[in-house]
Formats: sequence, structure tokens, C-alpha cells
Amino acid sequence: MPHGSDQKLAIRVRGLVNRFGTFTVHDHLDLDVRRGEVLGIVGGSGTGKSVLLRSIIGLHKPDEGFIEVLGHDTSGMDEKEMRTIQSRWGVLFQEGALFSSQTIAENIEVPLRQYTKMSPHLMDEVAAMKLILVGLPLDTAMKTPSELSGGMKKRAGLARALALDPELLFLDEPTAGLDPISASQFDQLITDLQRSLNLTVFMVTHDLDTLRATCDRIAVLVDKTIKIGTIEELLKDPHPWIQDYFAGPRGRAALQRS
Repeated sequence: MPHGSDQKLAIRVRGLVNRFGTFTVHDHLDLDVRRGEVLGIVGGSGTGKSVLLRSIIGLHKPDEGFIEVLGHDTSGMDEKEMRTIQSRWGVLFQEGALFSSQTIAENIEVPLRQYTKMSPHLMDEVAAMKLILVGLPLDTAMKTPSELSGGMKKRAGLARALALDPELLFLDEPTAGLDPISASQFDQLITDLQRSLNLTVFMVTHDLDTLRATCDRIAVLVDKTIKIGTIEELLKDPHPWIQDYFAGPRGRAALQRS
């Protein structure tokens, strides 16, 4: 465990730099994610929201800086160590990222096959439990993704993300493409699961209603770095993008609805 590691933090990012050619997306970015909180990540196009998420989960190698997840510095990990830490988090990618040729049960069982030596029967039992957990009927198990609505696909993807009982949940635009009712129901599901399972949630989103309904704090990517706080704290920040986002017409409407 690195010197200075803080057990109250689920994620600690220091001096993160991400470049693509001559363009710098993140310039010595620091970020702390507290254990047990729901942190929302927002920012304009090109600010690197998904790049930040991918850097933390090991799908993108930063140019500089270090990332500590659940007390472990991931930068120098070998493949076996990385697999061990990856088994402690779940990821819901945009659109659910389900395998179209597999049933929903088989999709949920992907992490179980990858990280455990469970019997097929036990994997089926776990898949059924996770379907119930995310509010899907049991007969969903034998369907394919093409047979599900957008909202059901998101829930199935969430069931797969929860397959290994993770401590940490990463969500990439979880309500994108959903109608307002489905999005609101998904927000409530995330809130309920976070509380009942004591999850730490790292969520990239642009949905103001989701931010207000689910997040304890919000991290805003601006000017290649980050500003973090509650919505009330961020509303006091004079930065033009932050003011346009939170205090503009859509932000005020979301505030009135919450």
C-alpha cells in the first residue's frame, strides 16, 4: 500500500496527465473519491470524462500521474494483481455493452466465468439473484439483448456490473437514451442499491436530474483540471461553464423538480 494511502478514500488520483497528440485533456488533475459516496463527473465535450473513467479502471494508460483504487496503486500492477483489483469493481458502459449473441443470464455470468470457479448451476443462481436485485423479471434470463427495451438493457448491464458483489461501481452515462420516466426509475434504483449495498459510485453523466437525484458531490472537468463540490457549492463558482450548466435554464428547471 503506497505511503500516504487514505482508507477513507475509494479512489485517489494525483497529477494525472492525459494527452492525445499535441492536445492535453487533463493537466495534472487531482481527485479524491470518498468511500460510500456517489460522485458525479460532468464537463463539456472534449473535457475527457470517459478518458478519466477509463484511466481509473485501467483501459487507458495516462501520460503522467498515479491512480490509487481501494488503497492500491494500479500504475505498476502486473496482470494478476490488476485482475484481483478489477474483481472488486463493476462497470456499466454506455448502452449496457451487452454481448448480442448471448442470453442475458450468460451476459451476467461473464465476470463469474472470468474471475471465479463457480459451477454452471451456481452461476445461474447468481444471475437470477442479480436480475431480481435490479428489478428485472426472472424470464429475462433467457432473452437476448435485442428482445429488451433500452431501460431493460441498462438494468441487465447493471446486473452484470454487480455480479461479483463489488465495492465500487463505475457508471458511464447510465441514463443516456432513456425516456424521463425510465431515467427517473434508474436514478432511484442506483440510489437504493448504493444504500443497501454500501457502494461507492463513480458516475459520468450530463443529466442534471440524475445529478440532483443521486449524487453527494459533483466533479466538474473544466480548463483541463477539476473542480469538486456539492451543487450548492458549485453554484457559487464564477466559472462561466459551471454557471451556464448549473444556473442556466435547464439547471434551474432541474432544481425546481428536485
